[in-house]
Amino acid sequence: MVTLAEVAQHAGVSASTVSYVLSGKRSISTSTRQRVEQSIRDLGYHPNAGARALASSKSNIIALMIPLRTDMYVPVMMEIAIAVATTARTHGYDVLLLTGEEGSDAVRRVTGSGLADAMIVMDVELDDERLPLLRSTHQPSVLIGLPADTSGLTCVDLDFAATGALCVEHLATLGHRDIAVIGEAPAVYERHTGFAERTLDGLRGRAGELGLRLLHRPCEGGYDAMAVTLARILDERPGTTGFVVQNEAAVEPLLALLRQQGRAVPEDVSVVAICPDQVAVQASVRLTSVAIPAQEMGRHAVDRLVAKLEGRGSDEVVLIAPELTVRASTGPAPAAPVSAAAGSVPSD
Repeated sequence: MVTLAEVAQHAGVSASTVSYVLSGKRSISTSTRQRVEQSIRDLGYHPNAGARALASSKSNIIALMIPLRTDMYVPVMMEIAIAVATTARTHGYDVLLLTGEEGSDAVRRVTGSGLADAMIVMDVELDDERLPLLRSTHQPSVLIGLPADTSGLTCVDLDFAATGALCVEHLATLGHRDIAVIGEAPAVYERHTGFAERTLDGLRGRAGELGLRLLHRPCEGGYDAMAVTLARILDERPGTTGFVVQNEAAVEPLLALLRQQGRAVPEDVSVVAICPDQVAVQASVRLTSVAIPAQEMGRHAVDRLVAKLEGRGSDEVVLIAPELTVRASTGPAPAAPVSAAAGSVPSD
């Protein structure tokens, strides 16, 4: 391992000069700084993280709290995490990933131990138990998600209420009057997870304004669960011609079940999904969708966190406007409702 003394000898300066170049605590002439930086590159020197933290009272680490639950779509969470990590490196920070469901204990552990200089918190609930601690700690934090009360917090998220409204508007424009929402797993709503609740608010609010009938049913995802959910929807609302899906695991089972019933997409029923573009374009029918801007959310969160660390940021809420991309899964509503006798939902 290359030492600071070896860098100093290579550059022809004192060890303290190398230290000042690294810390920026003293003004160093441009020529000397460039010579030291060249030696650092030539020798492949990396400062000892522990020593640097002791000297500066900074770890140059951002803690990312991302509980990995079985009822969440993990690829989206990890795409956000990758965006956070890559953006953090451009600012000179590394990322400590905390994936357990520790809640407030994880916040206390980070703030009490000096493990990290700041925190990014994901999987935010409307009344999240971590919020009082985040508001009271001196360490900066940013939420990727929106709680019910955003006072004293910095939050970044897709505008999920506007997303729900946009989906309803699109189907209404095509003449659909009965819309079914296939939502996340029931546990997501039981936790009052912000994104799911806000989407539902947007869906219901806009449907009410437009005079549409809207039915919401949570779904675990997978073929069997989707078969039960679809059967229930069509039993309660046999005239349903529009579906909004906010559950990536339910997308392909829904399309398969509709095909087996002889319900053509989009001639008989239209489907809109709230999902990553990759899920939408790789489905058996290319889905009209509102994309989850995972990378943009991660970048915004880090940029605002770094601004707070540098004393430039203030508490704010950043909502990313939704964009709906029309593909092959939506079309005009059929002239007459699809008959409830078009076929029973088959079992696997």
